[in-house]
Amino acid sequence: MSNRSISIWLIICCLMVYSMILIGGITRLTQSGLSMVTWEPLMGTIPPLSESEWQQTFEAYRQFPEYQQVNRGMSLSEFKQIFWWEYIHRVLGRLIGLVFLLPLLFFTYTARIPKSKIPAFFGLFILGGLQGLMGWYMVKSGLVNNPHVSQYRLVAHLSLAVLIYSIMLWLLLSHNQIKKIRTGSFRPRGSFFVKCLIALIGLMIISGGFMAGTKAGFIYNTFPKMGDMWWPDQLLGLSPWWKNFFENTVTIQFQHRVTALITLAAVIYFFIYMRRTPESAVITGLNFLLILALVQVCLGILTLVLKVPVMIGVMHQGGAILLLTAAIYTAFQINKS
Repeated sequence: MSNRSISIWLIICCLMVYSMILIGGITRLTQSGLSMVTWEPLMGTIPPLSESEWQQTFEAYRQFPEYQQVNRGMSLSEFKQIFWWEYIHRVLGRLIGLVFLLPLLFFTYTARIPKSKIPAFFGLFILGGLQGLMGWYMVKSGLVNNPHVSQYRLVAHLSLAVLIYSIMLWLLLSHNQIKKIRTGSFRPRGSFFVKCLIALIGLMIISGGFMAGTKAGFIYNTFPKMGDMWWPDQLLGLSPWWKNFFENTVTIQFQHRVTALITLAAVIYFFIYMRRTPESAVITGLNFLLILALVQVCLGILTLVLKVPVMIGVMHQGGAILLLTAAIYTAFQINKS
């Protein structure tokens, strides 16, 4: 029962973090992220409850550049629509902290978690707290004359969320590990390759973060060419050259396309290489990897050519996390012994 209760707890936490990432995507795509102009870690869980409180909250928003430059003339009802997404995003973050911390304290006190793993669990909680700080640091970058959050801070915020999810997932898998000697000849090279694949998927997610942060998905809404070109103009238009990969929307979209296609090719190669392994759990991971990679590329193309609709854009972001999940699961099954 002890193992089962910890597993259920970690599954719930993983699902909540995954939901947090999805809601973060909705918040970004609906331009809701700057609707709450203050950060109150404790009192911020209480939304406006009366008409006067709503007016005060709306008036605070109207003092900042996003309203003055982007949403001038917005009504209170329109403001409420963007406010609620950001509010849900923040409250869910606090709720995740409680759902993770309280059972952790109980399981630690009752010695249900191995002593060797306790530092990892509490380290994960600290990362969660830093994620909240990073979220506000990101929002602050948009409460200035240029009312758009920094793509660097957005990517840092997304990357930390993905790291938290990945560590939590690995703790879940390792908690349920059954010791078994693996004798498959595919293990050494397969283990190295799947780790490279995880790194490549992580790079693709980071690239997607820069796409979101610079709104690079709204240019060149064609595929496979970018407009009429394979190699678009202004690909290296900024100086110094390295800034193009972080600030040039043409380069950012180009590198995201290339990274996604390289990732798909790597998944296909890995699937072919490992398909004869006798381990059924590895086969399951491989099947999910291939299916999710194909679906993810299709969602990416749809997101692009349809000019980033909210629903498909969120599905694309969620698909990237599911692809990472399949890769981590496969890596665990290959490496466990």
